[in-house]
Amino acid sequence: MADPEGAAFVHLPVLAQPLLETFAELEGLLIDCTLGGGGHSALLLQANPGLHLVGLDQDPSARAAAAERLAPFADRVTIVATNFADYIPAEPAVAVLADLGVSSPQLDVAARGFSFRLAGPLDMRMNPEAGETAGELIDRLDETELADLIYAYGEERLSRRIARKIKEHLAEEGSFSGTAALAYVIAGCYPPKARRGRIHPATRTFQALRIAVNDELGVLDRLLTAAPDWLVPGGLFGVISFHSLEDRRVKTAFLSDGRLERVTRKAIQATEEEAEANPRSRSARLRVARRRLS
Repeated sequence: MADPEGAAFVHLPVLAQPLLETFAELEGLLIDCTLGGGGHSALLLQANPGLHLVGLDQDPSARAAAAERLAPFADRVTIVATNFADYIPAEPAVAVLADLGVSSPQLDVAARGFSFRLAGPLDMRMNPEAGETAGELIDRLDETELADLIYAYGEERLSRRIARKIKEHLAEEGSFSGTAALAYVIAGCYPPKARRGRIHPATRTFQALRIAVNDELGVLDRLLTAAPDWLVPGGLFGVISFHSLEDRRVKTAFLSDGRLERVTRKAIQATEEEAEANPRSRSARLRVARRRLS
């Protein structure tokens, strides 16, 4: 029986067409490092009958949804409960894919605590069964550490003011009631006119906390180091990133790693049509490299 949470986990894959064009005529093992709801994997399995999949995800709701979506591919699919940074493949792969974005269902389910637009607990863990929550992280860090984190991972110019207000709230109230309360305090650090801009004032701070809670940049660095060795000569390594901190790391790795040669000279972005149909694709960047033949 499908997980009821997983049943609601509908993943609309970004940059699907350029990915299909790049990952074409493949036979062998595909490792999807961020399986999510299985959207990208389903498209690639359908387009490439010679592929079999190992899909990795630490989120139990995502795995349940992916299992349901990928059921038509039967024994061509293996789903593994793990963070991709901890995975060691049993055989060489012809392609490795990582979609680094937070899936829409994770953002849209208030109980996961990722979104400032929905009232929920201050959680933000990709694996809801392990690790420190965002609320616990905020409690643990002192004001300077919190400000440095918000600046480094959120590129937030008001990081000092935001950290001070967060700590003042904790001193007065003892804790935050949830995401909405934290977003309200952050928005109060901005001038009134700036609070009504296209980007919500809490966006960068929430991004910073999510990155820290899940060690997203650390696990990405480990993947960029390990994944080229998972590939057969000529195998493809594709990464979809959603903010500059990730994309810079991917670009640098693809340029500097002697095991790889770039397939995409520039990052592939969504067309106007895709961005209109799926607003979350607007910040997506796809880069692809190939394992050198020797």
